[in-house]
Amino acid sequence: MTVLHRIEALLGDTPHTRLIHAPTHTSQEAAAMRGVPLAIGGKSLVMKVGQSFAVFAISGARQLHGRKIQRHLKASRLRFARPEELLALTGLEPGCVPPFGYPIFDLPVYVDASIAANARIAFTPGDHGVSIIMAVSDYRRLANPTDIFDFSRDPPA
Repeated sequence: MTVLHRIEALLGDTPHTRLIHAPTHTSQEAAAMRGVPLAIGGKSLVMKVGQSFAVFAISGARQLHGRKIQRHLKASRLRFARPEELLALTGLEPGCVPPFGYPIFDLPVYVDASIAANARIAFTPGDHGVSIIMAVSDYRRLANPTDIFDFSRDPPA
């Protein structure tokens, strides 16, 4: 079963909008295709924290702040998953990993406060040409994040 099918099964009857569009590879492209503000886009970053990997979900309008993650998780090392690691962990290429851990991936998911503060979230569910838009309250219930904390910053002007 593909990641897209697993996401759709997890969503079940949960209210959401599924959009089919031209493939996108950046948060800005995805927001334009979806017709939604960049801030509600949920981009997923798979990171190696210490000896373990995890998914970090962050608003498309924000940048990751690695030091905040290291401090909060008391980790001395932090790095992005390499493409081959990402493929092994998720079966996906960069840019289409959905903001989920268990039960979609065998990884914990951490959600940035920038997502938790929004009413809606839009994300790519494992396919560059598909988007899901749903209420953040439903997303939080289904994603069951390991933790929600501030690990982002505004991009440079």
